[in-house]
Amino acid sequence: MQDLFEIDDLDLAGRIGRISTRRGSIETPSLLPVIHPYNQIIGIEEITKIGFRGVMTNAYITLKKYGDEARSRGIHEIIGFDGPIMTDSGGYQVLEYGEIESNPLAMAEFEENIGSDLAIILDTPTGATGSREEAENTVRLTLDACKETLDGLKSRSSMWIGPVQGGQFLDLVDYSAKAISKMDFDMYALGSPTVVMESYNFTLLAKMILAAKTALPPSKPFHLFGLGHPLPLSMAVALGCDTFDSASYILYAKDGRYITDAGTRDIQELVALPCSCPVCISYSAKDIRESQQRTILLARHNLYILWKEIQATKQAIREGRLWDYVGAKARSHPNMWAAFNYIAKNWDYFEKFTPLSKSRGVFVSSSPDDLQPAVQRYDQRFDWIAPKRIIMVLPDNGERPFLLSSVYSKVAADLSNDFSLYYVAIPFGLIPVEISDVYPFSQIVIADDVLDDPVLAERVATRIRNQLKSIKPAKLVLVVNTSAQGQMNDFLRKTLKAGAIVKIDGKEDLVQKIKSATRSKKVKGR
Repeated sequence: MQDLFEIDDLDLAGRIGRISTRRGSIETPSLLPVIHPYNQIIGIEEITKIGFRGVMTNAYITLKKYGDEARSRGIHEIIGFDGPIMTDSGGYQVLEYGEIESNPLAMAEFEENIGSDLAIILDTPTGATGSREEAENTVRLTLDACKETLDGLKSRSSMWIGPVQGGQFLDLVDYSAKAISKMDFDMYALGSPTVVMESYNFTLLAKMILAAKTALPPSKPFHLFGLGHPLPLSMAVALGCDTFDSASYILYAKDGRYITDAGTRDIQELVALPCSCPVCISYSAKDIRESQQRTILLARHNLYILWKEIQATKQAIREGRLWDYVGAKARSHPNMWAAFNYIAKNWDYFEKFTPLSKSRGVFVSSSPDDLQPAVQRYDQRFDWIAPKRIIMVLPDNGERPFLLSSVYSKVAADLSNDFSLYYVAIPFGLIPVEISDVYPFSQIVIADDVLDDPVLAERVATRIRNQLKSIKPAKLVLVVNTSAQGQMNDFLRKTLKAGAIVKIDGKEDLVQKIKSATRSKKVKGR
């Protein structure tokens, strides 16, 4: 099948795109609520009213309940939904019970017969097994099922999804993904993340996604099984996940759990409801606790929160702010913060997908904001610049672009022939004035106390030292504005170790002060 996935917008590895099915398209990123084939508590009409345009249901349960009736009626009529439907072929039941009363080819033929739009191979999920031998067996069985299904299907009307297994064993994930990539699938999926997410092991989740994504072609959509919580969703999108499925909205509701942006809360513990969805503006926490429809009310709220998170993530991609959005989510939980710091180290993966220029600037609050692709990309390209051998570092007064700043305008005409002029912008380090109006140097917003972060400060200092090694200046002059932030001046003196330091306070003739200082003392080489 061709042209099933079109990408409209990119940021990091997150993409807004369209998966085209015979029942319409799904805009990514997208969450597909799991619908029970015959015992659905929240009506499909309400789910679509909230905004969801695709759902997931279980083909194996459908087969056990309806049999041949399902073949004649079709899955869309059975659950009462006209849009795209993804069907799980029983892998979850295999994970729960060890086996099911069917085989991969028979289930695949059934999924085709009932009109599944997005069909999943009957795989053997790795789950949370700690045994490598067991994990290897799940990978082998899943790959065998993939081959049996694709070779045995007489015709294909559904889009077929190849599930990657391996669990916590990242080399097995890599092996599984590479093998799946050589098969004729329309879409890929990562199996067994649910238990990882339930334990809030978001760093392992990120590692699993990266292991799979780096071994698969990026041109096809990628599904993540079982992610149904707002906290890690934007991170998963940033790593390249396009669709998700989850029954969390109803499972949490049955347990009395209320989903928030940063975690789940027991409804018994809540006094105020931190949400403005239709449920939360119509009922108090006490009302929900005492209602005979408690489960339904909580499930509705949970769906609204999941929908809001999908929309917020899409908007972050459109604005080129996905890094900032993931970072904000990460700061709400220690395990997410650890995962954010982990993925920040994989800038080369993100750099391949991140646009070279954006309409929005770079925000830097603390580490690891200094590792985002826009900063690392400059690091890799700095040695393209061939400056004069004598350089001067001017004080940055915050005006953007620096080419139009009052500091530069005072010295450009008289000193630019003698010196290559630079300024220091955190976290990029040394910026040649000539490119200061280029993205992202003219669009930086930096926290006032950013250098209080010792990790970030040391990385920036190392970056500047490496830049100076690339430039190899014969002489370096540092101009310090004594009326500016002392912390920055101290940082520059310590890091640059200039041959001459010219102190100004903004009142005297800047050019004359620089000329006088550089004449009156020998400007030492570094």
